[in-house]
Amino acid sequence: MLAFTSCASKAPGEASTMVASQKGVPGGTVVQTYKVTATVTAVDAATRRVTLSTADGNKTIFKAGPEVANFEQIQVGDQVKATLVEQVIVFVRKDGEPASDGESAAVALAPLGDKPGMLLANTVEVTAKVEAIDLDHRKATLRFPDGHAQIFSVRKDVDMTKGKIGDDVVIRTTEAMAITVEKP
Repeated sequence: MLAFTSCASKAPGEASTMVASQKGVPGGTVVQTYKVTATVTAVDAATRRVTLSTADGNKTIFKAGPEVANFEQIQVGDQVKATLVEQVIVFVRKDGEPASDGESAAVALAPLGDKPGMLLANTVEVTAKVEAIDLDHRKATLRFPDGHAQIFSVRKDVDMTKGKIGDDVVIRTTEAMAITVEKP
């Protein structure tokens, strides 16, 4: 059984959080999504600066680097839509399962001739060791590869007596951002 919960708010952008976990299984998944739309209110082609305004009146100036293809197509009145997503997955690695700690990234740009747009994604995986288990307070202390330790709360439905000192806990974080420029 997977449990899902969600909440959302609508202030100048949209934010939502989704949590999924399997009853009795340590760890789970949390996905946070944030969306915002802004309007291009000024374009300075010489300096490659674009002024964006959100619906609540906030203005921000961005400098587009040379990697932003099709910059010349951005016009006042265009809508810039950005979606940011962060996913965190936590699980206990099974005995004998190989570690895959590390980092990977991907970038995709809009084809030449299209409105500017891009997708960036980055995934980092790190394995921490269970250093202490506090059954009375439902806490576990994890030691990370850089030497720091952190205490985490454990859900009430997880049988902590099945965990042991030295277990590997994997934390995989993926951050992604998509930006598109569209006609209103």
